[in-house]
Amino acid sequence: MGSRQVTPWQGMNITVAGLGVSGISAARALAGLGASVTVVDGGDGEGHRAKAAELADLGISVRLGDAETLPKGTDLVVTSPGWKPDSPLFAAAAAAGVDVVGDVEIAWQLRGSRPGRTPAPWLAITGTNGKTTTTQMLASILKAAGLRTAAVGNIGTPIIDVVLGEEEYDVLAVELSSYQLHWAPSVRAHSAAVLNLAPDHLDWHGSMEAYAADKGRIYEGNTVACVYNVADPATERLVEGADVVEGCRAIGFTLGAPGPSMLGVVDGILVDRAFVENRQKNAQELAEVSDVTPPAPHNIANALAAAALARAFGVPPRAVRDGLRDFRPDAHRVAYVDEVAGVAYVDDSKATNTHAAEASLAAYEPVVWIAGGLAKGATFDELVQKSAARMRGAVLIGADRALIAEALARHAPDVPVVDLDRTDTGAMLAAVREAARLAEPGDTVLLAPACASMDMFANYNQRGDAFADAVRELAAESA
Repeated sequence: MGSRQVTPWQGMNITVAGLGVSGISAARALAGLGASVTVVDGGDGEGHRAKAAELADLGISVRLGDAETLPKGTDLVVTSPGWKPDSPLFAAAAAAGVDVVGDVEIAWQLRGSRPGRTPAPWLAITGTNGKTTTTQMLASILKAAGLRTAAVGNIGTPIIDVVLGEEEYDVLAVELSSYQLHWAPSVRAHSAAVLNLAPDHLDWHGSMEAYAADKGRIYEGNTVACVYNVADPATERLVEGADVVEGCRAIGFTLGAPGPSMLGVVDGILVDRAFVENRQKNAQELAEVSDVTPPAPHNIANALAAAALARAFGVPPRAVRDGLRDFRPDAHRVAYVDEVAGVAYVDDSKATNTHAAEASLAAYEPVVWIAGGLAKGATFDELVQKSAARMRGAVLIGADRALIAEALARHAPDVPVVDLDRTDTGAMLAAVREAARLAEPGDTVLLAPACASMDMFANYNQRGDAFADAVRELAAESA
C-alpha cells in the first residue's frame, strides 16, 4: 500500500445540506477524500437520528433540527437538489462568500479522480417531461451498441457513487433536473437534449424565465450536439443562446418529416438526416414506430431524442433499433392496467404536471380523465382547452381539484365532472368507480393527474398502485 493520495478536498470544511440519498452520498464521498464534513437537516425524527449515527461512525458530523444556520468555518456548501435557492442557509453562505453547489457538480469535479481511469463522457437529458424514459431509452441503445453505460443522475444510483465506483464506463446517460442544473455550473456534456419546456416547479425557480435558464445550462460547453425539439421553439432558443465548443451542432427532432440536421418520422419509420453523409439528400432508417413501447406520440419524441444523442456518440443504426426494441418503460408511465366491461384503464400517475397530462390525453379518445392533487402553482386552462374534445368526463381528486374544476367549467362546460371531496385511502377506488360509471365501451379511463401526489399519497408510485388496485377490484366485481 502506498501513501494516501492528497486530494483538493483534503482538509476542506464542507457543509452538506440534507440527509436524503444524494446528501448522504456526497457526505460519504467527500469525507472519504479527506474533507471535514458536517451534514445539516431540519428534521430530528427517529429516521434522521439513525442516519446521523451511521454517518458519525464515518467521522461525519450531523446537526439535526437546524437547517438554517451556516456552521462556522464552512468553505463550501453542497446541497441536495430540492433545497430552494432562497433557503436561509444559502443566504448565510452568500453573506459569508461561500459557494453553494449540488451533488451533480461534485460528481463532475470528481469524475477524473480515480488514477488510471479516463472519465466517461456524459450524454445529458433534461426537460419538463420524459426525462427518465428518454434517459433509460438512451442507456438501452448504448448497451445494444456494446458500450459500458448506466442511466444516472436524477434516477437510480447517486451519480457520485457511480463516478467513484469500481465499475468503469464508456459513456453515461445522465438525467438532470432543473434543480440539479441550477447547482451545477461546471458540467460540460459531450451532447445534451432539452426535450420540452412547460411551466413546472415555478414555486422553486420563481419564474418561467428562471426555470428555462436553468434547463438551458445543460447545453453550456457541449462538444458535439445540442438536441432540441422542433415542436417546442423555446428549446431551440436555448440552443441559440448557449456557449458551446466550436463545431458543436444543433440537431432537431420532430414527429414529422425531418429536414437536414434533424431526426424525424417518415411513413412509420424513425429516420436520421443529421448523422449521415450528404444530409441534404440522404436519410438513414433507424427503427420503426412499432419498435417503441408505447408508440404514443410523446414517447416517439422521446425515442427520437435518445436516438439523436446516441448517434451523436457514433452509435450505429442497428443499435438504435435494437435498444428501442429492448426498452420497456417504468411502471406508472402510460401503463395499461386492464379492460373492464369494454373500457381500458391506463395508469399515467407519473404525469405530475399539465404538460405531461396533455401528452397523455393526446394519446387516447374518448377519455374519462382522473385528475388532481397538488398543483405546484400550475394553471389548467390551456390543458383543458386542448383536451376538451377528447373528454367523455372527468373525476377530480386531491387538494387542488377546484382549480381543474374551474378550468373545466370555463372551457369544457358540457363535460360531466365528478368532484370527490375525500382524501382517505378509499378515495381512489371511489374515483375509479365514478369513472367507470361515466365511461362507455371503447373509452379509456386515464389517470393523468397533472398534479403532484403528496397531498394524498407518499409519491406518484403509490398513487399509481392505488389506481391499479382499484381497477383490479372493479374487474373482480364485474367478473
